[in-house]
Amino acid sequence: MTQRAPGPARPEPDQPHDRPRDLSGADGAAESGAAAQGQAGGLVEGLPETPPAATAVFGERLALAEHFVAILADTGISHGLIGPRETPRLWDRHVLNCAVVHEAIPRLDATQQVIDVGSGAGLPGLTLAIARPDLHLHLVEPLARRTGWLTGTVAQLGLTNVTVHTARAEAMWDRLHAPWVTARAVSRIVQLAEWTLPLLDAGGSLLALKGSRAVTELAESRTALTRLGVVDAGVDEYGADLLDEPTIVLRCTIGEVVDRRRFRSRQPSSAGSARRRADRPRASRRSGPGVSKQPPHQP
Repeated sequence: MTQRAPGPARPEPDQPHDRPRDLSGADGAAESGAAAQGQAGGLVEGLPETPPAATAVFGERLALAEHFVAILADTGISHGLIGPRETPRLWDRHVLNCAVVHEAIPRLDATQQVIDVGSGAGLPGLTLAIARPDLHLHLVEPLARRTGWLTGTVAQLGLTNVTVHTARAEAMWDRLHAPWVTARAVSRIVQLAEWTLPLLDAGGSLLALKGSRAVTELAESRTALTRLGVVDAGVDEYGADLLDEPTIVLRCTIGEVVDRRRFRSRQPSSAGSARRRADRPRASRRSGPGVSKQPPHQP
């Protein structure tokens, strides 16, 4: 892991942006070896070859990762979770880009809980569950069609260290907590912190996968993050020795458990709804009961 310095901007990774029916992880043994990958891969044409870096990241669980890539290239695309043009770069831009973040979470004797907010296509949640069987991933996603896909994918992969939740992050504040929260391309860091810091144990960290503007974003947001309860924040890189473009993570660590009552006073929302509001014309955002519509300006 290396500290990130400012550099030229590159786009954020593509990922569904909406965030968080409790469904437990599927039981049953995973299909193993090349047979599992071949079964899934047979459904899809043009699957990218497995890069050498995948072996370094996934080790003995490489076949599971290959199976996941095949699922993404098949139903991940047909369900609208991954763009059809993403197939050639599923490994480097998506799966490996997410999986290398496991280095941020130290290995302990006991199982550690990780909450992945806005899981979408299982990025980074399912990649972490594959790379690190010592972690238990809670995938929090608000859209039922996405959690249905996630549940089916967990079953196909035979993962027993994953639980899927159909909910917004705010709805899980009193039901779920963990030392680690992850999110990829969900929202700007202050808004993301408002949604996710109440999920953290004391001393826990939010790991937000970001683009190369992360250093600037942190500098612009540090004061607001401190007010929310963040005691340490930084921008780190992972996978620099494996990937052409290392993964950039904006890390926010809290001290004591944050006061959830203060967060509840804020207007609940989601990354998706916030983005849709921003995209609507200003007039349509102001329309509604009790709001008068002004006539157009006459020159």
